[in-house]
Amino acid sequence: MKIMCLNGWGGKMHDVLLPYLQREQPDILCLQEVVHSPRSSKPELTYRDGDHVLPQRANFFGDVCAVLPTHAASFCPAAQGVLWDGDISVPSQWGLATFVSRDLPVIGQAQGFVHKSYGTDGYGDHPRSRSAHVVRVHDHETGRSVTVGHMHGLRDLRGKMDTVERRAQARSMLALFDSVARADDIAVICGDFNVEPDSETLALMRKAGFEELVTSGNFPGTRTAQYLKPGRFADYMLVRGLGGRADFDVIYTPEVSDHCPLVLRL
Repeated sequence: MKIMCLNGWGGKMHDVLLPYLQREQPDILCLQEVVHSPRSSKPELTYRDGDHVLPQRANFFGDVCAVLPTHAASFCPAAQGVLWDGDISVPSQWGLATFVSRDLPVIGQAQGFVHKSYGTDGYGDHPRSRSAHVVRVHDHETGRSVTVGHMHGLRDLRGKMDTVERRAQARSMLALFDSVARADDIAVICGDFNVEPDSETLALMRKAGFEELVTSGNFPGTRTAQYLKPGRFADYMLVRGLGGRADFDVIYTPEVSDHCPLVLRL
């Protein structure tokens, strides 16, 4: 079983990202920064937040569904705001998505929020609403169940330091995960957490019995050359129930986003 976690950057590099996903065919894909604009037929729209302007795939969720047609797809929106087609505003939802191969029976799942609640009237002020999704599947080849959860950690304009909100977010993620997982499952929590390796978020997850694979594997970061700011860490994958035998990698090439894909093979 191949589990992949990736912040898709709104599909900005879709020309290389979509063929990469089609070729790799992860059994479970945990994808953050997913755009879904069901009222638009335009291939691209523009995100505007002050001086932060970013091209977006208008229906990035649909793009990924098209290259993973044998997967069951779940879109988990955090908020509905607007993207722009020139001077025309277009309603657009933003969040994360999970893709599970139809060969894997989904025997449990939960969707919820780790920060605030669904934003019905705009993306809101930072730190904005953040959703999370947990799925439990059964692997008949190994005779074990696997629970995988992911979140996109809140963005604080002041930086990636520990805050009361981030502490609450980590605890909410663990509670959502525990509502689905069973004690003998292989357990995986991943995502773009927007924190540093020495964060309280990761400490809380380690206290819950998880091993963090990026830091324990001595990888130099999870950002690609597309990311021009200081700090090379954002994405993490934590496991429990593997007995220290994780087959894990951070993928630096090809570059498909400003984040690296994280890949775990069970």
